[in-house]
Amino acid sequence: MRGAVEVRRARPDEVARCQAIRREVFVEEQGVPVDEEMDAHDALCAHFLALRGGDAVGTARLRETEAGRVKAERVAVRRPFRGAGVGCALMCALEDEVRTRGRRELVLNAQVPVIAFYERLGYRVEGPEFLEAGIPHRAMRKPLT
Repeated sequence: MRGAVEVRRARPDEVARCQAIRREVFVEEQGVPVDEEMDAHDALCAHFLALRGGDAVGTARLRETEAGRVKAERVAVRRPFRGAGVGCALMCALEDEVRTRGRRELVLNAQVPVIAFYERLGYRVEGPEFLEAGIPHRAMRKPLT
């Protein structure tokens, strides 16, 4: 598990690889029903892939919402690589992309058990807890400078 994490935008032929990681994390591991996982290919999303030693270890996607915000979605790190900097590397890559687009904040919905992780990265909770696919979440945002 040692080695640098490379995060890059997924090529079109790699989107299925990203979806497979999300299925592993959200559906198989957490029990989110397939029809609630919301992972259909969406042209408005930019998919990112985290690699370590050539192996796909995590993924995230970036979406511009109808309200004009940029949102991190479906951040997923395979179990053996959690706590190894993969999630942080993914979020840094998303933040860099948001800055490149000239935007000044990134928003996300975080599962309650990982809120502390996002808080360490500078995200702040907004609003009450809510259920998404039956899992408690909180909205979070981070101003980017």
